[in-house]
Amino acid sequence: MSAHRPSHRRAHRRPLPPENALDRLLNRIVDPIDRLTAAIYSILVVLTFTLAFTVILHWPDLDQPIPDEYGNELFVAVLGATVAWGLIDGIMLAFLSVLERGEKHRFLQELQAAESDPAAIEVIADEFDYLLEPITGESQRHTLYADVLEHLRDSQPRPTGFQRSDLVEALGSALISILAVVPSLLALWLLRHNLLLALRFSNLVSFIMLFILGYRWGNYTGANPWYIGLLLVVVGVILMAIAIPLGG
Repeated sequence: MSAHRPSHRRAHRRPLPPENALDRLLNRIVDPIDRLTAAIYSILVVLTFTLAFTVILHWPDLDQPIPDEYGNELFVAVLGATVAWGLIDGIMLAFLSVLERGEKHRFLQELQAAESDPAAIEVIADEFDYLLEPITGESQRHTLYADVLEHLRDSQPRPTGFQRSDLVEALGSALISILAVVPSLLALWLLRHNLLLALRFSNLVSFIMLFILGYRWGNYTGANPWYIGLLLVVVGVILMAIAIPLGG
């Protein structure tokens, strides 16, 4: 740990209000913000396929029309990309958990290796001043850091290697990435014999899903949910306008 921008994964945040049994289960496995970001990225992956294919279908210099039978191939390609992204995101999430435990282990080692209490408090200050300086006075922080030192002085470090909870978190993140795009994939599959219609519905559903996720993000952070939902849709459009010309 060092005085850099904090990861949202470090703080204990209030969970999103559970709506069903699946929500309650996922709240125990994956941090709410990690859930939202995994779902958003997964939808953006789908949009890079569907919007790019829509552009191709409307390209004025396209010599031959693309057969509607290509809908099956497009569905398989989008499904494969979604699964691959979900697995990659889950693995990276587990890897970050291991790295964060290693970071905490290093902090504890530095604190316990300090030659004096003032030196140990300085280690704690380097770790937490960036967070506490805006909301506390110097004397308050010094008292708090002394209490932290007393608590951690003889603490034993926790294991830093890969743990079962990391695997559960990785699988949970992958599941969320896939579930988030099921509505968009369903539109592609049900309308696969009319490729243009399938793409239009899939794109519409994807942007609706982005709005819903932005709305939930707004509720979670205390911001205006309608504003965040619409903002996320606009950001999605901008990102797709950048990604598609660059090859997706």
